[in-house]
Amino acid sequence: MQEDLFADAVDQLLKGHCSPKVVRSIEAGQPAEALWAQLENAGFADAMVQEVDGGAGLSLSQVYGVWSLCGSHALPVPLAETMVARALVSRVGRAHPAGPIALAEGRLMEDGSLTCPVVRLGKVAQAVLVQHQAGWQLLHMAEAASEPAAFCLDTRSRWIAAQVSAAPSLEIALPDGLDLRTMQACLTAAQLAGALMHTFERTLNFANERTQFGRPIGKFQAIQHQLAVMSEHVFAARMAAQLGCAGNGMFPDWLRVAVAKARCSQAALLVAESGHAIHGAIGFTEEYDLQLMTRRLHAWRQTAGSESYWHAVAGTALVDGHQACTLDLLRATTDVND
Repeated sequence: MQEDLFADAVDQLLKGHCSPKVVRSIEAGQPAEALWAQLENAGFADAMVQEVDGGAGLSLSQVYGVWSLCGSHALPVPLAETMVARALVSRVGRAHPAGPIALAEGRLMEDGSLTCPVVRLGKVAQAVLVQHQAGWQLLHMAEAASEPAAFCLDTRSRWIAAQVSAAPSLEIALPDGLDLRTMQACLTAAQLAGALMHTFERTLNFANERTQFGRPIGKFQAIQHQLAVMSEHVFAARMAAQLGCAGNGMFPDWLRVAVAKARCSQAALLVAESGHAIHGAIGFTEEYDLQLMTRRLHAWRQTAGSESYWHAVAGTALVDGHQACTLDLLRATTDVND
């Protein structure tokens, strides 16, 4: 019940402050501070921080609904990432920086500089929590030399050696099998599930309202077939994403995350394709809201590893890392006993 109330509160806030107009304005370069202030003042950014450190101490299963809503509302600020980053930083007894925090994998270069190929939502983040081959660091986005990435709010960022040396190092320890990519894949799968559901519902409503030859196009068998296939992928992805966030703590099971991210990324291509096919030419226009979702589906499909990457991770566990029956592994993975 607490989870539902928390998600409902986020939903009401985003309905009032994260309209498609606001999303477009932030994507066009307008400041995101007003939207972020609403989320910050409501306490959502500290939801996963332990209660002893001033947060709500919510678990993955309790924040799944919030992360899904971030996807269904096309939230253009890194709320989910900030929730994870602040929880990780607080666990090692360090104060987190103010404002939104992105998550990114980085690589230390020979000259001491640090490069992040993709900082998701880097344009609207004030800091980034980076995991690289030498550990974890918190860096300021304002100090980075950044270039646009494929998605309009993402960046490719680089910090010089002096900035890297001055940035605090964090002794973050994750359970076996987990790293930043796995944590990011977990929250991205939940956001994909929300965006997939929103895309499907928008497409279904369009099919029931758009008339051709005197009746709604949703009455035609070919469209019904496309909608049925979309719904199968959307609901399977949602179930997989919920499985990825199963558990009472803040750390997911890496194999459940592999299944969740692979399934959601796989669904992203088909749902985006079918949604645009049913909408016809109108769906591709900048003025129509469908593209706010489908662009994110394509971008998030690649975030923290596409379906092929996570299929390989899950396949390795099934083939190389498990000697008993496959059915036993599936039961152990899908049954939530913690």
